[in-house]
Amino acid sequence: MRLRRPVLAAILVSLASPCFAESSTAIPVNNPPARQHSFIDLLALMSGHCKTLKVAGRTFACKTVAYAHGDKGRVNFAVAVDDPSDEHHVVSFSGENGRRADDNSYELPIDRMLLNSKDRPKVDGLPVPAEQTSTGVCRQTGNFAAKKVKDVTCSATDNEGRTYELLFVSDGTPVSVRRIRQSSPSIQDPFK
Repeated sequence: MRLRRPVLAAILVSLASPCFAESSTAIPVNNPPARQHSFIDLLALMSGHCKTLKVAGRTFACKTVAYAHGDKGRVNFAVAVDDPSDEHHVVSFSGENGRRADDNSYELPIDRMLLNSKDRPKVDGLPVPAEQTSTGVCRQTGNFAAKKVKDVTCSATDNEGRTYELLFVSDGTPVSVRRIRQSSPSIQDPFK
């Protein structure tokens, strides 16, 4: 856990491109942090733009979205927010037990939002995200094996009633997929 989040945050922060957006304020979080001791084993970086990014009802811009798979099965669709007032602003839709309906679609049930900002406590110099219990779903069209993702849509509501939305559209650049370490697959795949 100590390596996973800082590495992902550093990658997303370095890839985010500046753009016009609202300035951010910290979202209060009322959940104790869940303790996970897993490491990212697969990271897929997608290039494109967000047609929609809403965080607790506020509209932002972004460019980079990453899919991060943990070796214990947790998946994050992490969004680097283009926020001129906070270079550490990252929002992640997080869940487990994702499944493929076919070769070009993936669905992930969301059970928490990970909220990162410059105001979060730091580990090894990087902010550690707050975890907010949530319900929702992310859907991805395309697949990483072909290095082509068309879009990612996510919608979630946290236990405080705040809503989060994402519509990310790829610019057609091949997805950059990095296998960091070998682990057991956690996706429910009816085609295997």
